Amino acid sequence: MAAALRIEPLTPERWNDLVALFGPNGTCSGCWCTWWLKPAKEWDRDAGDANRRQLQRLVREGPPPGLLAYLDDEPVGWCALAPRDGYARLNRSPKLKPIDDTSVWAVTCFFIHRKHRAVGVATALLDAAIAWAREHGASVVEGYPIDTSTRVTSNAAAFTGTLDMFEAAGFVEAARRGGRPIVRRALSPPLQPPLQPPLQPPLQPRGSPRMRSEMMFFCTSDVPPAIEAALLHNH
Repeated sequence: MAAALRIEPLTPERWNDLVALFGPNGTCSGCWCTWWLKPAKEWDRDAGDANRRQLQRLVREGPPPGLLAYLDDEPVGWCALAPRDGYARLNRSPKLKPIDDTSVWAVTCFFIHRKHRAVGVATALLDAAIAWAREHGASVVEGYPIDTSTRVTSNAAAFTGTLDMFEAAGFVEAARRGGRPIVRRALSPPLQPPLQPPLQPPLQPRGSPRMRSEMMFFCTSDVPPAIEAALLHNH
């Protein structure tokens, strides 16, 4: 990839960039990345403009529901992630429902512009998603990729990512239902620079040359001549 890839959170000022990336169909069938947000009947009812308005409202109200990848100033990729509790359909899915009570962040969707696929954009987005989740307090990140070793999958059907991509990013399989993996990566807290105490000069013995020189500086700067002469006589 010749140009530099830049990844940013989807904030309100970047909404038009997402619209340009998603196109008039909102990636596919009027989804606008709301597939996991609500039950199937609601999603079918809202396909198109209502889904778009829902996603735009999420962006406007914050926090950012995902990350945008740019090549120069062109939006070329998208990754959705958030605490799993916000994904209603995911939590009810027979195959992908929670496997335990662990609080996790979920990486749920990728969309890469067709001209920029298979060049590492999705991998970079996944790495950035891990970092974003860690910075915002996540201890575990979860994904729901497709295992392409067991089934032939189109690009559209692999919108949750592929198993090999997640494994390369350090995820391990935590469960599998109906052939569908659930993968996790535990996160360490973000590194904080160690607190440094203020620098102080080492204490000097009262009779040391440095102490005598500091006393002489003090004397010659601030002390009346008579007292200065007495101090100098004593040292």
